[in-house]
Amino acid sequence: MKSETSYNALLTLTMPSVLEEDVLDFLLDHPELAGGYTVTDAQGMGRGMRLSSSMEQVQGRRRSKQVQIAGTEANLRQLLALLAVQIPSPEVSYWIVPVIDFGRLA
Repeated sequence: MKSETSYNALLTLTMPSVLEEDVLDFLLDHPELAGGYTVTDAQGMGRGMRLSSSMEQVQGRRRSKQVQIAGTEANLRQLLALLAVQIPSPEVSYWIVPVIDFGRLA
């Protein structure tokens, strides 16, 4: 196994599907801060969640996208600051958690 010790944090972004392309385009423009990431489908629920369509209101949840980026905490915080300027949306939420180890199996 090959360890990449420079990754010490994981940033998770969640957003409505309509913002996915804008966020992904932003990440593509900043490879020095987000060299790679994972995009998955998600469903958002809870207080403060905007439910736009009648289907979302009936189901009580919104289709969302989730992006996870491993990196250094400093780079991820810089990425967030830039993202907040370019896409200032209260519908994009985030959290950063520590990464104990990151590597590849070969």
